[in-house]
Amino acid sequence: MKRYNTLIIGSGCAGFNAADRLYGLGVRDIAIVTEGRRMGTSRNTGSDKQTYYKLSLCGSEGDSVRELAGTLYSGGGVKGEHALCEAAYSTRCFMRLVELGVPFPCNEYGEYAGYKTDHDPRTRATSAGPLTSKYMTEALERSVSERGIEIIDSAQVIKIITKDNAVTGVACVSVKTGQITVIGCQNAVLCTGGPAGIYENTVYPESQHGATGLAVDAGALLCNLEEWQYGIASTEFRWNLSGTYQQVLPRYISVDGNGTEREFLYDALGADSLGLIFLKGYQWPFDTRKTNGSSKVDLLVSEQIKKGRRVYLDYTQNPKGLQNGFGILPEEAYAYLQRSGALSGTPVQRLRKMNEGAYELYLDHGIDLEKDRLRIAVCAQHCNGGVEVDENWQTRVQGLYCAGEAAGTFGVYRPGGSALNSTQVGSLRAAEHIAKQQKREITDPEYSLPKIRYGEPDAGRILKELQREMSRFADFDRDTVKMKELFDRVCGLCDRFSEKVTVNEDQLPLYFRLYDTALTARAVLSAMICSAECIGTHGSALVDGRPNKETGIRTTRTLTDKDRSYTVPVTPMPDPELWFETLLARQRKDKKRGEDDA
Repeated sequence: MKRYNTLIIGSGCAGFNAADRLYGLGVRDIAIVTEGRRMGTSRNTGSDKQTYYKLSLCGSEGDSVRELAGTLYSGGGVKGEHALCEAAYSTRCFMRLVELGVPFPCNEYGEYAGYKTDHDPRTRATSAGPLTSKYMTEALERSVSERGIEIIDSAQVIKIITKDNAVTGVACVSVKTGQITVIGCQNAVLCTGGPAGIYENTVYPESQHGATGLAVDAGALLCNLEEWQYGIASTEFRWNLSGTYQQVLPRYISVDGNGTEREFLYDALGADSLGLIFLKGYQWPFDTRKTNGSSKVDLLVSEQIKKGRRVYLDYTQNPKGLQNGFGILPEEAYAYLQRSGALSGTPVQRLRKMNEGAYELYLDHGIDLEKDRLRIAVCAQHCNGGVEVDENWQTRVQGLYCAGEAAGTFGVYRPGGSALNSTQVGSLRAAEHIAKQQKREITDPEYSLPKIRYGEPDAGRILKELQREMSRFADFDRDTVKMKELFDRVCGLCDRFSEKVTVNEDQLPLYFRLYDTALTARAVLSAMICSAECIGTHGSALVDGRPNKETGIRTTRTLTDKDRSYTVPVTPMPDPELWFETLLARQRKDKKRGEDDA
């Protein structure tokens, strides 16, 4: 049996960084375990201008660690220690990526250009283009490869093995052969991304499934699983339709089973629909504070889909209202298109003039917006919750850490791009904590394959049904009664999984993925029901059609223990020591203690 000090589960921005940082801190007995080295969200997704959020590093605008931490904390439902760590470490992590070759734009004097992103009071955001996270992943992978860190590929982790609430190893299934193997370890860092697999309507790449159920099964708590981001996206090629894709004013059409189409936004809103479409470029995520504004678009799209109609964006023709010219547009939209030289032509002509790369992206995936429509839905894009972790990104299970989107470090709102910063900060904090731990004696992990019923496989069908029901009743438009009914059904599936699911030997990876998805969906539904009853409509959660009556930021968090959820107060922002002489003396003392221990 192979044994390691630390196994990193996942090969995205967080996973590669955890391994790279551990190696740099002297922890060499490590390996990355991944279902597929080039799978996952980090490598396979992006946006119109994918953002990295950090401390401002340019211009004359003032900024500070505490001010940035305050912005993160003001999202609501956020632990103070997470906000402070993600602010304090942001420059260090950003500059590490620069040194590894991620091409963030910089002027000739070394200032890294910034711009404002959503929920950002300053110009802290920056970008390497639409594929920032891909460039990050590739740069970190190069460093891991140069250091010779072992990567165990094509291995899907199916269980984190524990004894006395401490990690002892993991069990994996080969996605190629179905063979089960067990690996011993003292620590595991879960970097498997968000729980993408629970929804049918999702903009997560098809290679991203998530593995939050591993943490549930191991005994970890979960946090804020009801807090998500949803927005309009294409479904055949999964991509966020924000930024220029909306600002060029495409037609929104729906088609019934007989092929009859209607321009439903104009039918419902008249000429006002044009301004709301434009605003979706800036205000892409669904927000219950904007249900009478730009988020009305999301509600109308969802309404058409729930009626059984197919919904598309059409870039080949102008929407109703523009027949008599662009003077009908709101001032902001008119000025933007005028400055872009795009007050003419069709939506696709405007798109190609303003952002040729946005057109070419779809063309590279076999979709020509000069003639093809985009089928769309309101899709899950990011989970602001996840596994509950402390200030070192460790769960309540000793030796089990979690970083990246899998960790529940965000609340109701977050600045755009802060998720990329979190992948780097969380994995570095975990690596630093692991490096300080003394090695403990690891007994051989005890694992026995669960009872599996072989026969005519139905795991795929059950998974699709679960995803469809989650998208219908438990996405941004939530029905409490239906969520409770679905919760009961999912609990029954989890409790009697081996009796309810049949599989053949070729589908073992799918069997375990369904189990992980069911555990995750159960936890998400529990958190959503608790939140619906304790808070109601807020953030991205429209509960039973009720309006948002928030008067301030959220001051509680929702914790979930398997299938039971409850709220607790947020922790305050820490006020740690900042006196230089005191910190210098402490550093010297820690160094001497480390030398004595060695």
